[in-house]
Amino acid sequence: MTVGGKDVHTVDTFGVHNPATGRVFAQAPDCSPAQLDDAVQAAADAFPLWRDDMDARRSALLAAAARIEESAEELVTLLTLEQGKPLADARFEVMVTAMTLRGTAALDVPREVIRDDEERIEVLHQPMGVVAAITPWNVPLIQAAMKFAPALLAGNTVVLKPSPFTPLSSLALGVVLRDVLPPGVLNVISGRDPLGAQLAEHPLVRKVTFTGSVATGKHVAASAAPDLKRITLELGGNDAGILLDDVDLDAMAEKLFWGAFVNCGQICAAMKRLYVPRARYTEVVDALADRARSVQVGDGMLPGVQMGPLATAPQFARVQELVSDALAGGATAAAGGRRLDGDGYFFAPTILRDLEDGVRVVDEEQFGPVLPVIPYDDVEEAVARANGTHFGLDGSVWSADPERAAAVAARLECGTSWVNTHGMPAPGVSFSGHKWSGLGVANGLAGLLSYTETKVLHVVRGR
Repeated sequence: MTVGGKDVHTVDTFGVHNPATGRVFAQAPDCSPAQLDDAVQAAADAFPLWRDDMDARRSALLAAAARIEESAEELVTLLTLEQGKPLADARFEVMVTAMTLRGTAALDVPREVIRDDEERIEVLHQPMGVVAAITPWNVPLIQAAMKFAPALLAGNTVVLKPSPFTPLSSLALGVVLRDVLPPGVLNVISGRDPLGAQLAEHPLVRKVTFTGSVATGKHVAASAAPDLKRITLELGGNDAGILLDDVDLDAMAEKLFWGAFVNCGQICAAMKRLYVPRARYTEVVDALADRARSVQVGDGMLPGVQMGPLATAPQFARVQELVSDALAGGATAAAGGRRLDGDGYFFAPTILRDLEDGVRVVDEEQFGPVLPVIPYDDVEEAVARANGTHFGLDGSVWSADPERAAAVAARLECGTSWVNTHGMPAPGVSFSGHKWSGLGVANGLAGLLSYTETKVLHVVRGR
């Protein structure tokens, strides 16, 4: 672990599984309560100097981006081994991690002058102190950068705790950045439950930023409430895609497919259900099923693999449960519908048809390589069904007429509406969830300001 810029070892460790084999391949440090205190204290001690020099913070983030790129292959290998994604996808994640740091470094914390005559009134945005960043296992490095980069640029210091399923790449990131960030500015710890709750509850932490499940997010909010800590929660979604009747399927089928199946479907912002005009239902199902059957699934370390395994044993079990429930209820697997032979957490890319709302795999976030395709009779119905959920992260509308699609997309109750695409938010673009999909904003200026407290400076001149 990295605490106060130094290497910290633990007495206890826990196993990290390679999802391509299902077997433990490495041990990660299990942070003790005393070491957690040390990490938070190191961040608190570094805060007074770090908060004072914006130019130094900007330069440090740029240097950190360059160092990540220099260390890319080490990070890529660890990421594939612990998370399962193909090496090409892991390289993309490392690239986006560096891009996120550079994009954040280009932002400015504004100072707004409300009045400047016999009195000067300014609105300032000042750092909070120690930020606890708790990240998930699906894109651990991107999520880490989305949290610590704006927190650091705003003048805060950070304690980063990755998921216990994928701790190694984040721990390595902490090591890589030790000599480009001052000691204590970014501390990286790892451990099993209840380490995340202990970090969120720590009295020296002033803000908690968390990405994960709704259930855990509610616990994080409850843990932060007694101390009135500020929180940002990104809690996933059950993103709906709506195809309009004029969609050019030949042009859009590939994008449609990967909008749902990128990262083995393990992206909060991936499409989780697709509504299709009844007259084009079979055509769309067949096109998606053809692509599902053509995908090369395997160990992400091997050349030519397009989709790796599910990242964790619990998620593998959940996907199997949801698909089995749908098939038992009368759904048909147009492609896939089963686990693949051999070791590891491999599940065939699955297109489900002959099902409606009310089936668990439609109503819940499956977070895996499964797409239920549901027919609809008119657009009003499709919009109502897309919005009929507790989730509200993203949604998309697909049409040969982008403006027609945009008018429909504007009515989706979610943080981001896409037209003729569905995917990861670009660095620097605000990202947020409605309803149970989260609280607060990540990325962009709004995300940067979420790591600050607003303060009014009121100066009376003269007598």
